[in-house]
Parts: sequence; C-alpha cells; structure tokens
Amino acid sequence: MRVLGIETSCDETGIAIVDAEAGLLAHRLYSQVDLHAVYGGVVPELASRDHIRRILPLLREVLDEAGVRGPELSAVAYTAGPGLLGALLTGASVARALAYGWGVPALAVHHLEGHLLAPLLDDASLDFPFLVLLVSGGHTQLIHARGLGDYELLGESIDDAAGEAFDKTAKLLGLGYPGGPALSRLAETGVSGDLRLPRPMLDRPGLDMSFSGLKTAVLTVVQKGQYPPEVIARAFEEAVTDTLVEKTRRALDASGAPVLVVAGGVAANRPLRAGLRAMGEAQGVPVFFPRPAFCTDNGAMIALAGLRRLQSGAVDPGLAIRARARWPLAELAAS
Repeated sequence: MRVLGIETSCDETGIAIVDAEAGLLAHRLYSQVDLHAVYGGVVPELASRDHIRRILPLLREVLDEAGVRGPELSAVAYTAGPGLLGALLTGASVARALAYGWGVPALAVHHLEGHLLAPLLDDASLDFPFLVLLVSGGHTQLIHARGLGDYELLGESIDDAAGEAFDKTAKLLGLGYPGGPALSRLAETGVSGDLRLPRPMLDRPGLDMSFSGLKTAVLTVVQKGQYPPEVIARAFEEAVTDTLVEKTRRALDASGAPVLVVAGGVAANRPLRAGLRAMGEAQGVPVFFPRPAFCTDNGAMIALAGLRRLQSGAVDPGLAIRARARWPLAELAAS
C-alpha cells in the first residue's frame, strides 16, 4: 500500500507519500512564514490562496522523487480538519479530484490524529496504547490513545494553547513572527533562576492547564522593566516546561499508559524534550517524539494516518469533500 498525503490546514503546504513496507518515500513542505510575518500572524485568505499556488508543483516533485504514478497509489489522504476552513477546502478539493481522476479512494484525515501518529514515521515499533501530550499553537491536550480512533481526552488548556502563549509572549518581548522559535532562541541566553514566573494550576488537582495567566504575569514584568528580555524569556519557557512535565506525569499515573508520545509544533522545543525525557526515565516510561521536521504540520503524518486508516478498512464513500474547522478528536470512529 502507498498513500499520498496532503496537508493544508493552516500555513504550511505539505505533500508526502508513505509506503506500508518502505516507509516514507518522499515529502515536501512549503511554509508561508514570510508571507504572514508582515501581519504578525496568519491571514486565512492569503493562506488559502498560497496553498492553491503551491500544492501542484509540490505534488509533482513528490511523485517524481518517489518514482510513483498517481494510479499506482492505494489512496489519497487529506487533512479534513480541524483548521482554517478555506485552507482545508483547498487541499480537500485537490485530493478528491486526484483520487477521482486516478481511480483510487480518498480518505479524510483528522489533523490531530496525524500529529499523534507522527512518531511512527521514524519508529514503527511504537504501538497502542500510549499517552499523548499534544502541544502546538492551537492545541494543548493530554490524550489516552487506546487504539486507532479510540482516544480519551484527559486534560487540556482551558484558555491559550502553549504554542499560542509562546507567540503572544514573544510579541510582548518585541520578537518577530513566528514568535515561539524566536523566544526559545532568546531564552538560551538568559540565566536560569534570575526570575521565577507562576506555574499555572499546579496547585490544583486534575489534568487541565492554563497559560493565559502566565502571559499576563509576563506583561506585568515587562511593564515594570526590571528584567532584560532574555531573562523573561528563560523564565517563561521554564514555567511552561515545568507545567507540561508535571501535568503529563500526573496523566501517566492516572491512565496507567505504558508509553508517552509527544507531538505538535512545541514538541520540537529542546528544554521541553529534555524535561519530558527525564520525567519518563524517572517513571520508567519510554518517550517518543517525532523528528523536529515532523513536529510541525506536514504531509507525511497525514499520509501515515491515511495508511493506517486504509489498513483498517476505512474508505470515504462517494465524492463528498469533507472539511471541518472544528472537529473534536473524540468524535473519530475507532478502527
């Protein structure tokens, strides 16, 4: 089985082909960071238009590198949600047209299922059940993954996602877009311990998180002008890391999951990786991350999720183009 994956949920155009035996055959990713940087954030209409420009050239490159013709594919998988509706419809429309023209099935893939399966691109030994810390610009969730499509939400951020808090804090510090990576680079030059910011909701039971108050605490420190930006950045990153590590530890205890998977754009953050690895070692739980290139949105994770769905017998009937801006992971059917 070979599946083509198309990812257009936000501001990255990702195309990839995954083979059931050989693994990842080819992938391409185009980021719209430069396009949106002047606005300080993603402009949905511009994102949709740029996907239209990029998707077919990237597709040709991937097919050529993989040495695969369209009709030789087993299916075309595409991100159906959640995400920006216009961007999703671009990828979904192209995927449906290609599948129809090539005479192969199309598969509507949940974006977050793609993320939580991404570590399997590098380590096929990973298997259910496992706990997932999904941490990105749009989502911060703890999920007990019992099987493909069998996901229980244990806890989540009740306000800003961790990645969103990174970006907003970076803006307070006068850093460029995207703010998260810029803040992390600045934090490397700060001294640990010079400033301590609150660890939200660690004094409460449960697995929910909150990062809005942490952002407000940063604003107060910035307004007082007592600390340089690098110290504030370091203190912020440490507060987020400590919060995520402790909540994940509690989720491991509550779920009894034997394995931890960390996915999403913030999973590329080095202090967070180090903290979670140390916690996993102390708990006797192996920890899996995607390689940094596959932490952010990409076509390879969508192709892999489509392959797993196809292997389980799932196929979208008819010619419906599916796209949902909001799509709770719990609504997915188990396979």
